[in-house]
Amino acid sequence: MNSMENSTHVKEFILLGLTDAPEHQVPLFILFTLIYLITLVGNLGMVALISWDSHLHTPMYFFLSNLSLVDFAYSSVITPKVMDGFLTGNKVISYNGCATQMFFFVAFANIENYLLVAMAYDRQAAVCRPLHYTTTMTSNVCVALVIASYVCGFLDSTIHTYFTFSLFFCESNVIHDFFCDIPVLLVLSCSDTHTTQWVVFLLGGITAFCSILVILMSYLFIFTTILRIHSVKGRQKAFSTCASHLSVVCLLYGTISFIYFKLSSSHSMNTDKIVSVFYTMAIPMLNPLVYSLRNKDVKSAFRKATWAQ
Repeated sequence: MNSMENSTHVKEFILLGLTDAPEHQVPLFILFTLIYLITLVGNLGMVALISWDSHLHTPMYFFLSNLSLVDFAYSSVITPKVMDGFLTGNKVISYNGCATQMFFFVAFANIENYLLVAMAYDRQAAVCRPLHYTTTMTSNVCVALVIASYVCGFLDSTIHTYFTFSLFFCESNVIHDFFCDIPVLLVLSCSDTHTTQWVVFLLGGITAFCSILVILMSYLFIFTTILRIHSVKGRQKAFSTCASHLSVVCLLYGTISFIYFKLSSSHSMNTDKIVSVFYTMAIPMLNPLVYSLRNKDVKSAFRKATWAQ
């Protein structure tokens, strides 16, 4: 205890980033700038398109517009700091800055997760109970689901951030990653992390389990309903309404599962960084592309918006 009291409390952290090689800094800066610009244009463009076209004023696109906003915010929490590190070489982040980055990163990640759950329920209602869809997915229900997603996301993040930054950080302040995440901060702490680890494990585990369970159950009902449709065209039409959402779910959960469920013998910090880049930067960029490329309504609205100019 005395050694802890005598230690200098960490006031800032150093993000080692993706690489220290000087020859990679400019190419990576250009790459991540392009990724961020595509993310910005794609997600904010999707929000604007949904707001502009009255044909897209449906529950599914209401959820999608919120997902696009969250994807943009999610990426904005991480990418600009990474770009700054490549451009200026400044890899220092203040203690409060690190806490703020982690808070919003965890919040938006959880909100995205809850929105995907809400979208799965919406798709189940559309496919399994089409005649009752308008009475099931009313405006009040949709707004309530979105508000609940934001409240639960920020509540989860508040708990995670409180327990993580209630720990004592001393001696080493070097983060072997490109952003402030819970696991890398727990490694740096010089106080007992068992309580925080259990909170992270239980809260994260319960959230992930319940979310995946709801999504799987929704798609189980969806696939059962589709199998009862006799015409091939009818099956294709029913499945097409879920294809974009299912693609986004597979991208997100598949990437996260790679990190948390891979064999320990295959553990590689560099591999983890690459996968982290994918789910923190690439997925927010890919989501609007998935919905625009696989969705006739979005493509039709985009063509009308282009012609209107």
